Amino acid sequence: MDRNRERPMATSAVSERGASVDEVLAALRSVPLGVGSGELVDQVRGLEELKSAITGLQARAAVAFDFARRGEQEATGVPAAERGQGVGAQLALARRESPNKGSRLLGLAKALVSEMPRTMAALESGQLNEWRATLLVKETACLSVEDRSAVDEELAADAGTFEGAGDKAIIAAAKAAACRRDPRSVAQRAAHAATERTVSLRPAPDTMTYLTALLPAAQGVAAYAALTRAADTARSGGDSRAGGDSRSRGDSRSRGQVMADTLVERITGKSGG
Repeated sequence: MDRNRERPMATSAVSERGASVDEVLAALRSVPLGVGSGELVDQVRGLEELKSAITGLQARAAVAFDFARRGEQEATGVPAAERGQGVGAQLALARRESPNKGSRLLGLAKALVSEMPRTMAALESGQLNEWRATLLVKETACLSVEDRSAVDEELAADAGTFEGAGDKAIIAAAKAAACRRDPRSVAQRAAHAATERTVSLRPAPDTMTYLTALLPAAQGVAAYAALTRAADTARSGGDSRAGGDSRSRGDSRSRGQVMADTLVERITGKSGG
């Protein structure tokens, strides 16, 4: 695939000195669809890289906005401890996100711009998308600025290190590099994470709900394994309480449905389903 053969016309507008966001949007709207499968898939690839480049510019704009607002607040006599308040909410509004997500997005932008230049370069060049850049920021959050920058240099995302890599490989590489730099901080982070174990509930469509447990990995795996064993036993006819033999009882429940029903029964004492 020729990555440069069919780049969207909007990329030229991005590179033009002084081009405004409105001009780039107008150029993007004028891009015609490619002709034939080859051009179309190249176009999809080019647009994906453009999305990443836009995300990088958006991060720089967010950091600059934070700096500008703090300066304005200082000029109006706002105490130093209160400067920056409301910035996250304003950024969230601009991005059409919930207010409580704004501070996280600003934190991500600051880390990329100030502490992880090579990850930022990979984002701006389209080699990483926003999600994968976020993974690298997240996995180095426990490190000092110096160690985080060293990990960023070691991983060298802008040199094509993660070309073709999946999320798990990127996370593993970042964790390993972080552990080499500061194993104590990584261990402390893991220990602290266990203190944040919790259960949450949020709505799902059609009168359903998501019941989520945040657990240490060993406990989560053990709980899931217990449910799968119970479901497999029930579906093979070995435990009528957890579902029985689907063929003899006319029970058409899937394995996942039996697991869900077993979870409800074991927690509440009442049959699920």
